[in-house]
Amino acid sequence: MREPVLLSACLLGLATRYDGKRIEEPLVESLKGRYLLIPACPEQLGGLPTPRPAAEILEGDGFSVLSGKARVVNRKGEEVTEAFLRGAREVLRICRTLGIKRAFLKAKSPSCGLSPAPGVTAALLLSEGIEIIEIG
Repeated sequence: MREPVLLSACLLGLATRYDGKRIEEPLVESLKGRYLLIPACPEQLGGLPTPRPAAEILEGDGFSVLSGKARVVNRKGEEVTEAFLRGAREVLRICRTLGIKRAFLKAKSPSCGLSPAPGVTAALLLSEGIEIIEIG
């Protein structure tokens, strides 16, 4: 049986990005034969619509958001911290339920990215010992 891994849903070509656009990540093709891919979008799981205004973490990174020292605000100036936290917790629930120990997540995302700073979901998964490989 193939190892189940979490995958940012947008990397699979699903229209889950903040702007609703579909992207195809060539690396995902090679992952399909090796792993059981479990797609998830933390922002959608947190209750945010697609499309939605882009968001950023203010005054820190995902770890700071988890500890209550930073917040997530969209381009309209609306705070969306709680939705990001809710989505991260739902992704962690999926990982725990399915025994997922590895995640392939979208780079440059305030939820999933590791760079330029860890996003909210990435930080939560890392704090729970889940390996993250950043793509794109």
